[in-house]
Amino acid sequence: MKCRVFVGCCGWAIKGGKQAYYNALKTIELQETFYKLPKLDTARKWKELAPKDFVFNMKAWQAVTHPPSSPTWRRAGIRVPEGAKEKYGDLKPTKENFEAWSRTVEVARAIEAAVIVVQTPSSFGYSEKNFENADRFFSEAPREGFEIGWEPRGSWRENPDAVKELCKKHGLIHVTDVFRWRPVHRHRLFYTRLHGIGGGEVNYSYKYTDEDLAKLRQMVLEESEGRDACYVLFNNVSMADDALRFKKFLEAFI
Repeated sequence: MKCRVFVGCCGWAIKGGKQAYYNALKTIELQETFYKLPKLDTARKWKELAPKDFVFNMKAWQAVTHPPSSPTWRRAGIRVPEGAKEKYGDLKPTKENFEAWSRTVEVARAIEAAVIVVQTPSSFGYSEKNFENADRFFSEAPREGFEIGWEPRGSWRENPDAVKELCKKHGLIHVTDVFRWRPVHRHRLFYTRLHGIGGGEVNYSYKYTDEDLAKLRQMVLEESEGRDACYVLFNNVSMADDALRFKKFLEAFI
């Protein structure tokens, strides 16, 4: 396998705190950045404590992707003035969304993130308006020193040509759960978020079997051809155990 494969979790899932995580795995996708952005000093501290070869990734702040009606806003305790609610989320090319993106980028730079994952909800499915919003947003969203990964959910899967067009035009990583959907655009980085096998888009309670991990290894091997790096991020209840098992499984065959 020519490109380097990074295995990690969506969140600090290893028991024993952040130092235990750093010792066990070499990458993470921060989740707290989605709900409520941490203070920059906090983010810098995470970077300072991490080994030099540790790679941070992060999920973009929900203000950019999810409308204020989303329950995830209530979970974060964020209140938005009534008159501003229509200006956030759904990749709308608004001043408010670009300000939210700028704050996301500040955190990304503090941790020297490799990838910011923009995960759009199923409610932001394929439509001409949503395509236009995504096109304009990704055209104008500043980026420097990191890549943008887009994980489109909902009816985008039935419109792969539209996903491919946007990813190719804007240099986006098409982020998928590789057990459900192979990326339709080939970027120099491969990035998969594993939500458990089963019906629908997520099955967080699922625990991966050895047979699943063997299949995953084969898919990663296939996707690694010609790429600089592959990121395999587990995002299920047993993510810590599954990530550590896959890391050992992968090492045994390299």
